[in-house]
Amino acid sequence: MKTYDLVGIGNAVVDVITQTDDSFLDLMGIEKGIMQLIEKERGEELYMAMDDRVQTPGGSVANTIAGAGALGLQTAFIGRVSDDALGRFYASAMADHGIDFVNPPVADGKTPTSRSMIFVTPDGERSMNTYLGISTGLSYADVPHQVAGNAKMMFLEGYLFDQDAGKTAFREAARATTAAGGMAGIAISDPFCVERHRADFLALIQNDLGFVIGNEAELKSLFETDDFETALSKTADICPIVVATRSGDGVSLIKDGTRVDVGVDAVTPVDATGAGDQFAAGFLFGMANGCALEVCGRMGNLCAGEVISHIGPRPQKDMLAVFKSEGLI
Repeated sequence: MKTYDLVGIGNAVVDVITQTDDSFLDLMGIEKGIMQLIEKERGEELYMAMDDRVQTPGGSVANTIAGAGALGLQTAFIGRVSDDALGRFYASAMADHGIDFVNPPVADGKTPTSRSMIFVTPDGERSMNTYLGISTGLSYADVPHQVAGNAKMMFLEGYLFDQDAGKTAFREAARATTAAGGMAGIAISDPFCVERHRADFLALIQNDLGFVIGNEAELKSLFETDDFETALSKTADICPIVVATRSGDGVSLIKDGTRVDVGVDAVTPVDATGAGDQFAAGFLFGMANGCALEVCGRMGNLCAGEVISHIGPRPQKDMLAVFKSEGLI
């Protein structure tokens, strides 16, 4: 039976990316710099308005799994796609990246594959307009026990907390991984998602998870505070490993009460899409290889810095070679 270094559960979303300017955003009524959920018809309207589209398999945790796989980890991804053109593209593209996409496309003919129209402005901000489609139906029935129970690390995507079936899938998958000696964790994903499901987030983190990754806004939202240090401390009180990304201020990490702060070099982003996802890939690669906490943070920062230097949510450089050049491995 195959053992995985890292398994992710999340929305299987085809990212459709284009470069544009602020006037286009205003014209199309797109709110800048955030992720908005949209309906199918709005998705079709925005798709037709895009020029020079770049299409890639995406989704937050899926991007992390792809980045970790490129670094050499044995990876799998659990997510739902429809048996349509975008769904088949997604499944084959994940396989092409060496990722075991364990769920066959669903042939119900009703709900299309999820897709996100991403508009990148010259300042590197990305405005995401996401139609979730069939991803929202993910349940524990979509989580093969032979995958969850053979994962050294399980990584969960907070966005799926918007569905009760997704919450159940997370809890049971985390418990299967933990019972087999692995460790499960979550990407908080979005402060608004936290506001909708704060009690469930806190219960999952405290009872079933070994690590949590979030940015400043997400951790503050978790404990309804404007003070970052308070949010960080309270999260560390209920979870053994806490990772707080802070954009240009680097990352703060706590493991079993020991804190490390890792700075970053200032970079003007070309496209911020995937920065948090690739940070997680580098960090989790370090964790999987038993690296010190500071080294894990530096690996994450390097992966995030690479992905914001170009269009698209996945690395273009050989990040293992970068780690070697930095003396990290």
